[in-house]
Amino acid sequence: MTVSAEDYLAVVTETIGRVAASQREAVGRAADLIAEAVRADGVVHAFGTGHSEALAMEIAGRAGGLVPTNRIALRDLVLLGGEPADRLGPMLERDPSVAHRLYELAPVRPTDVFVLASNSGVNGAMVEFAGLVKERGHGLVAITSAQHSGRMTSRHPSGRKLSDLADVVLDNGAPYGDATLPLPGGGAVGAVSSITAALLAQQVTVEVVARLLAAGERPPVYLSANIPNGDAHNTELEARYAGRIRRGS
Repeated sequence: MTVSAEDYLAVVTETIGRVAASQREAVGRAADLIAEAVRADGVVHAFGTGHSEALAMEIAGRAGGLVPTNRIALRDLVLLGGEPADRLGPMLERDPSVAHRLYELAPVRPTDVFVLASNSGVNGAMVEFAGLVKERGHGLVAITSAQHSGRMTSRHPSGRKLSDLADVVLDNGAPYGDATLPLPGGGAVGAVSSITAALLAQQVTVEVVARLLAAGERPPVYLSANIPNGDAHNTELEARYAGRIRRGS
């Protein structure tokens, strides 16, 4: 295989097809879990660290997505928790203790459900957060790479991984190391996990909306803020979840 945009497209196309086929049943189960929470006036909390934060942004607060969604991020420790900015850094995601503070800072209610994304599924903060979510009785959907996680040793003291704790696990189909096109002399280029995670997030969202429609309910879905009446539509829906969903951090 050569290194080119065309080769990368071929890999992405194959991976998308494989993920879509293999995760169909899991997508349905994730949608069932989230639809049940939304119908019970619950909110979907999305959390990812590193590049997996893109998954949380895919779920929370975007056009065509569900309004009752909240994005949790490591920087909440600074923006909402008052900790110094130098608390943040690339190693923070490995610290299990930050999970407790993040959960405390989140506007969580018992009916809420969580979607957690981690390609490796082994870092301490994510595994500890997943454990807290389950201890508190919430539903949990995980998006991770089965191949990458399977080859890793957990960085959490318990030895557990994200996939060990979730009610539903969605495999993003990314290879070990995420990148797909081998380079001469070692290494690779062309990561795919963000693309396939976004696909899974959108598939789950669409299936949640389908379930709400089947139940005769009007799905609380965002319009783009950049079309006429988008702001008014979104503001009206957001008011139902005042104090429970955060935007802009």
